[in-house]
Amino acid sequence: MSESSPSDSEKPARDAEAREQPNRLASETSAYLRQHMFNPVDWHPWGSEALELARDGDRPLLVSIGYSACHWCHVMERESFEDRATAELMNRHFVCIKVDREERPDIDQIYMDTVTGLTGHGGWPLTVFCRPDGTPFYGGTYFPPEPRSGMPSFQQVLAAVERTYRERRSEVDDTARRIVDALSSKPPTGAAGPPGEATLVTAAFRLLQRADTDHGGFGTGPKFPSPPSLEALLAALDALPERKAQEALDHLLLTCTEMARGGLYDHVGGGFHRYTVDDHWGIPHFEKMLYDEGQLLRVYVETWRRTRARPGTENDDLVWPIRETVDFLRREMTAEDGGWFASQDADSEGEEGIFYVWTPEQVEAVLGADRAHTFCAAYSVTQRGNFEHGTSVLQDVARETRKNFAEERRELLKARASRVAPGTDTKRVASWNAYTISGLARAGSLLGDASMLDDAIAAADFVFEKMTDDTGRLLRVFNQGRAHVPAFLDDVASLLEACLDLYRAGAGARFAGSALRLADDVAARFFDAGENDLFLTPNDADPLAIRPRSDHDGATPHSCGLAVLGLLRVASLSGRSDLDTLARGVLDTHAASLERGPESLPTLSRAALLAANTPSTAVILGAPEHEQTVALATAARLLLGPMDAVVIVAPGEKSASYLDPAWLLGRKPVNDAPTAYVCRGTACTLPVNEPAKLALLDDTTRSGV
Repeated sequence: MSESSPSDSEKPARDAEAREQPNRLASETSAYLRQHMFNPVDWHPWGSEALELARDGDRPLLVSIGYSACHWCHVMERESFEDRATAELMNRHFVCIKVDREERPDIDQIYMDTVTGLTGHGGWPLTVFCRPDGTPFYGGTYFPPEPRSGMPSFQQVLAAVERTYRERRSEVDDTARRIVDALSSKPPTGAAGPPGEATLVTAAFRLLQRADTDHGGFGTGPKFPSPPSLEALLAALDALPERKAQEALDHLLLTCTEMARGGLYDHVGGGFHRYTVDDHWGIPHFEKMLYDEGQLLRVYVETWRRTRARPGTENDDLVWPIRETVDFLRREMTAEDGGWFASQDADSEGEEGIFYVWTPEQVEAVLGADRAHTFCAAYSVTQRGNFEHGTSVLQDVARETRKNFAEERRELLKARASRVAPGTDTKRVASWNAYTISGLARAGSLLGDASMLDDAIAAADFVFEKMTDDTGRLLRVFNQGRAHVPAFLDDVASLLEACLDLYRAGAGARFAGSALRLADDVAARFFDAGENDLFLTPNDADPLAIRPRSDHDGATPHSCGLAVLGLLRVASLSGRSDLDTLARGVLDTHAASLERGPESLPTLSRAALLAANTPSTAVILGAPEHEQTVALATAARLLLGPMDAVVIVAPGEKSASYLDPAWLLGRKPVNDAPTAYVCRGTACTLPVNEPAKLALLDDTTRSGV
């Protein structure tokens, strides 16, 4: 069984008979769908044709959801979807639909919430049975080909569902109605007050209660990086009591260090795997997802900014993972025509992780006996192995400076290139590219690496040029030379954030203008005034069983929370009170949920803090290319947090639509030299010409304007 996707997502059939007749998925662009094009299952993509066929034949839908890098999705394909007897049952009794969750997160969310509600857990592959109109009535995740560990076989499930649908239709209809009612429920009400600073403080306290103080991260294995929770801790540092803030910062530093030194990180090629099966970041599940790389760039560089003043340390353990991850993105995830690929599989040559693991003999063949002995001791490569079949995942147990063994790692990377590589899903997803644009913009501006910022700008230009429709609206996916699937809230909100981060990093005023247009799109198409809430799908999307609300914080941010953060930042920069009012109204809608469990909503909790404390803005008056202007802007970016703005205005320049004229009112260069103010609302620090004199706003630095 292989999870790779040769020839840009097509895989050869596993036997000549199966290869004779591809199914209709052969015409799709999705790597995941095309991986199933030679299954004997009569697969349909999601669409009106499949639903009409089900309705006309009064057959239930079998909706199977996964993604191209999903290990267990491919296991179920090998065991069931390539089995002709199983396929015959599926084709006879159901209209079978394949969905790529990365292309259609709206469908995935509806059915994942269904299965989680029915079984108490979720995951992929996701298997859901629906009435012909798409309303679900039963589902699960992976089903084995034979009864196992208390689970029925997939064929048993198929037979039972078909019999129930045919003989007990009223029960099916009743179950479907109850599921839809549960999925359609509104956020709870009854909060004691509006969300605010205390919301994020409470979230941080509860996250720290779950913190693994030995290894970093949260909870036990399997352990995910959980960037939204890490970013919540970072945002809470200024709101927490001093002792608790230090505890949070220590935990962030521990987490970043342990993730990068452990097996979660690819020590030869760079970049982070998706998660580890244990609690100490030792043995990974070997998928690499673009959304992890982009978000972790932000976590690492902001942790570096927060800890860089610690005496006696340069915090290189936070910088080298950034630089190596960027190298990985450039080498393996960058598309020639623009943007970054979506993911790399866990499997190659029919085995999970075989591309990444080593034996002492393999290391010795590359490095020679003496260097191999030292390297294996430093990176936990043993005869017994820490993974399968006597192989070892590289784990940096020596914890030496990263410069040590740099040449050995380069040689192993060169040798590894001769192995059969895992497949790469070459589609570009708007939101995942936006997370990475944001990460590179923040890292490049704080570390003084212009090439990172250039990469971020190039990717943003690709998204705006190639991933929009004729009306300028964003599309979610670019694959095989074309963009398709209308964008969801996570796409628009993450690109809004990326544009604000690019502007803050000095990429140009055009990105502030783009941010304002995206904010208006959020307000116009994703906000429902009657519900006073944001939805995952736009108001003109094709109807589904329900209109799903925002997705959840997990591997990626809660899109509603991300949108509220972006709206608040744009409103502060532009003076658009309507956007500010909308954002605060959405926070109020979720006030009760935030009061009950803010740690489960870390992105919205960050937004609650931002709403309570107006973002700061560094206003720098000076020619953008002037050496002193650049120095002031650099100092401001290091001083201010990632939600704050850095605005550069040339002398005599008129305020643009994206910039509130109040930021410039009464402010002039001092001594005819570039001058900086740090402002919050209408209060600003005294003007300074020297970067070292920049300071945050407090009672002793107010200009009184």
